[in-house]
This record gives sequence, structure tokens and C-alpha cells, in this order.
Amino acid sequence: MAIFTSIFQSKKFSLFLNISFLFLLSLFLKAHLFSSTSIISHPRFLSDITTNGCTGLQKYDDVKYKCFYVKTHMSCRPKGYIGYLQIFYCNFGQFPLLGHLVLLLWLLVLFYLLGNTAANYFCSSLESLSKILKLSPTIAGVTLLSLGNGAPDVFASIVSFTRSGNGAVGLNSVLGGAFFVSSIVVGVISILISPHRISVDKPSFIRDVLFFLFSLFSLVLIIANGKINLWGAICFTSIYLIYVCVVWATHFFCGNEETVHSHENISEISIPLLTYVDDEKPVSVEKTDLEDQQEKIPSFLNHLGRILHVLELPLYLPRRLTIPVVSEEGWCKPYAVISVTLAPLLLAGLSNTQRENVGFRNSLATYMTAGLIGIVLGNLAYVTTKKSSPPKRCLFPWLAGGFLMSVTWTYIIAEELVSLLVSLGHIIGINPSVLGLTVLAWGNSLGDLIANIAMAVNGGADGAQIAISGCFAGPMFNVLMGLGLSFVCSSWSEYPSYYDIPGDPFLYETIGFLMGGLLWSLVILPKRNMRLDRFLGGGLLTIYICFLFLRVARAFGLLKLQWELLPSLKG
Repeated sequence: MAIFTSIFQSKKFSLFLNISFLFLLSLFLKAHLFSSTSIISHPRFLSDITTNGCTGLQKYDDVKYKCFYVKTHMSCRPKGYIGYLQIFYCNFGQFPLLGHLVLLLWLLVLFYLLGNTAANYFCSSLESLSKILKLSPTIAGVTLLSLGNGAPDVFASIVSFTRSGNGAVGLNSVLGGAFFVSSIVVGVISILISPHRISVDKPSFIRDVLFFLFSLFSLVLIIANGKINLWGAICFTSIYLIYVCVVWATHFFCGNEETVHSHENISEISIPLLTYVDDEKPVSVEKTDLEDQQEKIPSFLNHLGRILHVLELPLYLPRRLTIPVVSEEGWCKPYAVISVTLAPLLLAGLSNTQRENVGFRNSLATYMTAGLIGIVLGNLAYVTTKKSSPPKRCLFPWLAGGFLMSVTWTYIIAEELVSLLVSLGHIIGINPSVLGLTVLAWGNSLGDLIANIAMAVNGGADGAQIAISGCFAGPMFNVLMGLGLSFVCSSWSEYPSYYDIPGDPFLYETIGFLMGGLLWSLVILPKRNMRLDRFLGGGLLTIYICFLFLRVARAFGLLKLQWELLPSLKG
């Protein structure tokens, strides 16, 4: 039994989520197939159909009223692929507790998918691309490593601006995540390693914090202006390119390979964003592991193991069958051929869903073209690859394809995650931006919390340097690239006009507290000889807790403050 436990213990969480996915899928199918469509008309309904927004949902008490409301208001339609409001009120209206449980469980599944896709596919492609492009450890650290760790935040921000129509969720999720990592994570690390009296590198620390403060100051100017054009968005995003150049120049001229970016083994880039997620292994490898234990484990446990493996497939197969994997440990020729065949079809489906009013003929033509391209690529992959090992030549197209498809899956999952958070905001009756500031920010930052703390505690002085620097350089990347690319995409759609920044008066409060935490670190750490101690950590935790109390209390109506000086940003 001990052998059985050692084999399946690492898969417990993944197995639980896969079984949850099957359960939720059956509920969603049942909800759509057996939902009642007979809604009795009522003058109270018809008089309110033309109102704007989905904000009037909370004024109804009757479940049938709410069901009719979400069905008749365009603003209550899902921004993703699943109608959460309709499922909650029309199918679980009589059992709201069960409805909340289902949505929360689905939220957990989406967070798992987002982190697992980035960790096992996105980061793996970035690691291989860095080797193919022969990037130095410094440049790889500030570009590919930051991109790998910040992928969920970046894509969630882009989706909230371009698809959900609720850019405030993206703004708050990125800033909330940056605040959480630079305050909570740094604070916890400082307290835990305080007895070891570890110091961090002063020049790199001051450089990262000053660039971070300058980025936030630039963001304040953009929010105060209330609008931004394409060139302004490009300039804001370019701040990170300037930072990369400064890091490279520091390394090149000073000859000092900074610890944060000197990953001699760039495999650090593949640290899971959610570190409780185990690496997905190819089916053939897992079967081999089971066969090695076949003589030691009773036959019924072998059969049980195969059953559990089948239950893990629902969340594994869709991505495995559409994302090319060419690593040594993950190579499987049948999967590779199928993935390059099906990948164009997935891209075609995503393209059709992103466009409005797509006719049947245009949609069919897109799928037929994608299918033809997939057949050609599949045949080429079958002819040019070996069963025993991944391709050695012309590797760049494979890696580029894997990168593109991992980006596609990350985008799809992030789109659904933002849509669910917006729906939960309507159900609970609070601004969805508050959920972006808390739930989405915490979920995307959980991996940073676990990985950075583990690195600081177990890695000695070098590990602490990497962890602390990552707590500032990583959030800065999310702010500049996540929000910057969101501004670029949004302003591009409005070009040559300006894009209006989503109005949220409490963004100033969030940025103010965030800058306060950075200034606290910038002042206290040099005064204490760059040693991480309890005083620094306690101050950062206090700043974050005070901010969180104010924001959550205001969201639930426990604290009311009027922003008379910012009437133009109310809304």
C-alpha cells in the first residue's frame, strides 16, 4: 500500500480537478439540455428590458425574474463561452448554495488550467526557444523568465480589455498581483529568513525598485489623463525594453552577472506557476513507470491505476492533442502528428468566436481552409519525424508552433476566467474589479508566493537574491507588458482616436499603497545594510493588510468614502 500511495499521491490534486471537471461538465450539459424555456411575461420585465447594463439584476428577488432578466439583457450575455448567469439563476436558482459551489469549483479548475498550461507548455516552449536563439542568461532572465511567470496576468489583462469590456478587472488584477507579490511575498520572505541575516545586492535592488516606481508614476499619468493613443501605449510598453537594455548594459560593462538573471540553467524558467501542479508526463512514460512496479503491486491496484489515469485525461488530452511538444521527455510521434493537424482547426474556431456576425459561409470556409492546412502539416510531420526521438533539424517551426498554441490555450482559459469573475461579481453584488484585485490577483500570484518562498528559504543567499529580485522585476513586467499590451491592443482598435481608460477612482488608492510599500522597502532596506529582517517584513504586511481592509470594507458597504475631487472618474 505504501508503494501505491507513492505512485498516486502526487496526482491527487490533478485527479480531483479532473473528476470535478467531469462532474461540472455533466451539470452544464444537463443545464443546457433540460433548462426550462417557458418564462411568463410580466409588465415589470418588459418595462426594464431596455435598461443599460446588468446592474438591475440585484433589485429582483424572485428567481424567475432574475432568470428572465439575464436572458433578455444583452449586457448579461457571457463574454466567454459559458453563460454562468443563466446557469446560476435558471438552473440552480432554487439551490443557490449548490450554484455557488459549482461556480467556485469551476473557478478552481480554471486556475489550475491556467497555471498548468503556462508551466508545462508555455514555459517549456520559452525554455527551448531561449536555447535555439542562444540568448544570454541575463536577457533570458528579464524577458523569457518574466514572460513565463507573468503569462496568466498578462493574458488576463489583455482579455479583460479586449473581450470582456471590463478593463477595470485587468487593471485591478495586475496592480493587485503586483502589490501582493511586492508586499506579502517579500514580507513573508523577510520574516522567514530574518535569523540568517542574509543581505541582497544593493545596486540591482535599487535599480529594480526605481524602475518599478517610474512605471507606476507613468501609469498614474495615463489614468489621470483618462485616455491614451496608440503611440502613448507603445511608449508605456517600451519602458520595459529600456529596463532590459539597462540590465544588459550593467552586466556587459560591469562584468557582474546578477544573481536574479544569471540562471546558469535556464530550466528555472519551467518552475510551475502553481507549484502544487505536477508536470504532465506523456502517456507512454507513465505506463512504463507502472510496468516497472507491476511485480510489486497487486494486479487490482494496477487496474485501479489505469482507471485513475483515464480519469486524468479530460483536462490533459485537449491541450496535448493541439500543442506540439518536441522535448526529449515529452516526445510522442502520434501526439505530434495529431497536434499539428488539429491546431489549425482550434485557431479557426477561436478566430470565428472573436469576430462578430460571422456568416455560415465565412465560418465554413475558415474551417475548411484550416482543415486543409492541418492535413498538409500532419503529413509533413508524419514523413519527417521518427518514432524514437524528436526532430533535431528544423526545430524552430516546432517550437514556434508550440509557443503559438500554448498562447492560444492560455488566452482561451484567461478569457473564460475573466468572464466567470465578472459573472460572480454580478451574482454577489459587488464590482467585478474587486474580484480582480483579490481573487484573480491572488490566484495568479500563488505560484510566486510558493516558489519564491521556497527558493529564499532553501537556496541560501543566492536563492534569497533571486527571490527578492523576482518579487520586483516580475510585477514590473506584468504592469508594463500586461497593461501595456492591453493599451496597445485597445488603442489600435480605436486608431487614430484615443482609447478611454476605464474609470475607477480607487485605482489611485491601489497605486498609492503599492508605491508606499515600494518606498518602505527602498528606505528601510539600505538603512539596515540590505538585510532582510522582521521589521521590513512586518511593515510590508501591515501596509497590505490596511489596504485590503479599506478596499474590501468599501466593496461591501461597510465603509463609505466620497471622492469629491474625482467626479470625472466615478462610475
